[in-house]
Amino acid sequence: MTSLIAIGAGIAALTGIGAGIGIGLASKATDAIARQPEADGKITKALLLGCALAEGTAIFGMVVAILIILFLG
Repeated sequence: MTSLIAIGAGIAALTGIGAGIGIGLASKATDAIARQPEADGKITKALLLGCALAEGTAIFGMVVAILIILFLG
């Protein structure tokens, strides 16, 4: 049973990979601003919202992994 708990916690922690990829793709916002400087405000708002949502997902995954380890382990 302990190995299943470890596997579940590991899968929950994998949400950090998706968040890293999402934030890594944020460099495309720099390219978009370079192509259209007049759209700087809209691009920045979308960039910050996307990064916040990606980080939120990673934090939720980490919390779930910790809860699995503490309460089921």
